[in-house]
Amino acid sequence: MSSPEERATLRELIGEATTAGARQARACAVLGLSARTVQRWQGGGPEAVDGRTLRHHAAVHKLSTEERAELLAVANSVEFGHLPPSQIVPRLADQGRYIASESTFYRVLREENQLAHRRSERPARARSKPRAVCADGPNQLFSWDITYLPTTVRGQYFYLYLFMDVFSRMVGGGQVYAEECSAQASELLK
Repeated sequence: MSSPEERATLRELIGEATTAGARQARACAVLGLSARTVQRWQGGGPEAVDGRTLRHHAAVHKLSTEERAELLAVANSVEFGHLPPSQIVPRLADQGRYIASESTFYRVLREENQLAHRRSERPARARSKPRAVCADGPNQLFSWDITYLPTTVRGQYFYLYLFMDVFSRMVGGGQVYAEECSAQASELLK
């Protein structure tokens, strides 16, 4: 927004430019103004006020600092410190207490950065991607898997333990067992 003095100065500059032969729209563009804005200024006289509102609304039912402090004290108490607002408000209602709405609890806790983790389980930990392993030649990196082999008996299988070279895709070793066991896989690899 511009003050009345600035508007008067800008109107004089635009007036000088138009009397010298420039178009008003081009003079306004050079000053970074809209031609419509300048027309509005010229229509109201020197004491015209900009039409945009300067008023900032204050919420009528805004929490006072004491009410906000009480809300934070209740939300951080031993009884409610691990609960989200969706559980705090109903429990307070069961006790016959009303401090604020659920959305107000969420808003205040979010503003205080206390909403990130309010549950009984462990907080999420940052996980990192495992180190990439790359093979640039044969016999450097092997992969293994267990495959089910059907038998003539329904529901019974043999288990094929197979080791494969990742680079050349050649089978490095394999064995068939009657049961699945990690000890047999380690024996085969040795």
